[in-house]
Amino acid sequence: MESTNASAQITTHRNLINWELAASSAARLTPAGPVLTPAEVRATVTNLRELADRSVAHVHQISRLDAARDLRDSELLIVDRASWAKASTQSFRVLMEPAVEQLAVSRPQAMKTATASLGGAMTGAQMGAILAFLSSKVLGQYDPFVPSSQGTGGRLLLVAPNIVSVERELKVDPADFRLWVCLHEQTHRVQFAAAPWLKDHLSAHIGELTAGLVDKAETLSDRLGKAAKSLGMNRADEGSGLGLLSILQDPEDKERLSHLTAVMSLLEGHANVVMDGVDAQIVPTVKTIRRRFNARGKSRGPVEKLIRQLMGLDAKMRQYSDGARFVRRVVNQTGMDGFNQVWESALHLPTEIEIHAPDQWIDRMSLLRHG
Repeated sequence: MESTNASAQITTHRNLINWELAASSAARLTPAGPVLTPAEVRATVTNLRELADRSVAHVHQISRLDAARDLRDSELLIVDRASWAKASTQSFRVLMEPAVEQLAVSRPQAMKTATASLGGAMTGAQMGAILAFLSSKVLGQYDPFVPSSQGTGGRLLLVAPNIVSVERELKVDPADFRLWVCLHEQTHRVQFAAAPWLKDHLSAHIGELTAGLVDKAETLSDRLGKAAKSLGMNRADEGSGLGLLSILQDPEDKERLSHLTAVMSLLEGHANVVMDGVDAQIVPTVKTIRRRFNARGKSRGPVEKLIRQLMGLDAKMRQYSDGARFVRRVVNQTGMDGFNQVWESALHLPTEIEIHAPDQWIDRMSLLRHG
């Protein structure tokens, strides 16, 4: 009888998010990409695949991570916007379902409340709308959580229409821009190859955060109201607002989120440092690309700025710069090999405080090494 009840509880939790609706909604709402002829599509896909392969040697040279020598356990996929959105729902599902299933068994009343409060159709449609918006913004993404067809490694997705759209918008050399983007995205692939424990580490922490949020679903409406009020009060100064996520979390959730923020800052910052580690011999127009790419955010309209703030995208951009400053400081003080200690163990990951105070991380690593 207990087994039957557990099955019923797990079946109930699957009403929390309608993943199929999320994928189909995202595909339906995804805006059209740049106009390309079939021949241009084929040429773009071939070119991106060639440049992605070429970029690995540069990532190895700059990062000094030997994991770049063999990435056969993961795979490279060139995708369109709808395919990226579908792949993202798969990733979210893999990340969220173990924690939610465990909660369905251990806290069935909390799961019942969450399902009643949120509703699978509503959350599926909302997730689809979010992914549709993001589908036109993301240039590439390494997904370590959904196994590739090659093995237990993840999938590197390059979103071809978005790369073409941005290179046209910036009026930069397509081959140079594509290689520059590939350097960033392949670095993420190499990071997880260099630290094979990192995927499970992130999965566990994301699962804990997911379970914590669902477990407190009965207060979600009140917390959303406070978040909206805070957002409205802080619209005038985007940098001073508490942010949606910080409003929604209790102290335990904030601690989990702080750790994940630090890790994501590390990953994004390191990828940016590698991407910017190339010179004109590798990417001849790299200075022009950097200048125009960094300036494009100033042209966003008020609606897009609000959506980006609601979704935390501006915070993500700050992760790039905060993480890059951390990496540059550590490399400057200890060399790249000294920095690469970070991939050896979860104990070596920086805290959010250390991201902003790199010398504290350097001192901690010295104590760990020399006791």
